[in-house]
Formats: sequence, structure tokens, C-alpha cells
Amino acid sequence: AIPEGGLRTGGEGRSVRVSVETEGGLPVDAAEFAAAVAATLSDPRGWQAVDKVRFVEVSPAELAKGAAVDVRIALASPETTDRLCAPLQTRGQVSCHNGGRAVINLTRWQLGAEAYGADLAGYRTYVVNHEVGHSLGHGHAYCAGPGKVAPVMMQQTYGLKGCTAWPWPSPKSG
Repeated sequence: AIPEGGLRTGGEGRSVRVSVETEGGLPVDAAEFAAAVAATLSDPRGWQAVDKVRFVEVSPAELAKGAAVDVRIALASPETTDRLCAPLQTRGQVSCHNGGRAVINLTRWQLGAEAYGADLAGYRTYVVNHEVGHSLGHGHAYCAGPGKVAPVMMQQTYGLKGCTAWPWPSPKSG
């Protein structure tokens, strides 16, 4: 669950109900994962500004009672990621969006991707924004040319194709 006060929502736009889940038994702090997701979704460079949406948390207790949720953001082992993402082929290596669930692969959460080098926090922001972007109806995007900023919906985990890494839906300023 997102820590109390962790998900700061804007007052405008359609509500997008989210839950944050961590597979049991993973060597991670579930509260830290939830806080990182909340910080990403609350950031002014994120989807709230771009798509005019408001993220609203659905608590584990509400989920257990059958509350509706638009996107379940789940941190999962590579094996569980493969299962939740099927028929998409994640091969234990990448994350996905499938069936209303943004599945974040533990391997990527822990190691990041070459495109982000040592910037693990930047990669984590990217992967949450990318998979949540799919839940909002966004498809993949492509590099507009060498030296351009990579769109968040580009599959940056696989490389940058000449673009520079950027983890946010909003354009890079400055």
C-alpha cells in the first residue's frame, strides 16, 4: 500500500484508481516500492499533467472487498512476471502491461537497464511511467532521431537508438 499521504493528486481530470502490490517473498521493502510508485505518479512531470488524470489509491483492504481498480501496479519475480504477462514474451527480463496490470519485473527494478547506466532511480521512474502509460492507452513510441530525448513510451529497456534517456511523459525542459 502507498504510505499515508504518499500519493499527491491534482484536483482535475478523470480519476484513475490504482493499487500497488508486491509479490510476497521478494527481497525488497514493499513500502519503499509503494513510496517510489507514489512519488512517480505524483510528480508534476508525470501522467497527471500530460493526460489530465488523477491517480486515486485503492487500498489492499478495499481490493479485498472487491473495489474497482483501473491499474494494478505489481512488483513481481521474473517467473511471476512471465506468467502475468503471458502471452507477451518477457523471458524473465522485462516488465509489461497486461490485463489492467502494470507488472514491474524485479530484475529490472534491482538492476535497471543499460540506457540509464548507474541511474537506478531514473530507470525505476521510467519503468513505472512506461507501464502505467500503457494502462492509460498509450502505445509504444520511437526515437525521433540521434540526440533527441527518448519518449517515455519508447522501449528504453532495449536501448535508446541514438536518443537520450528520459523517464517522464512531459517534455524535457531546459
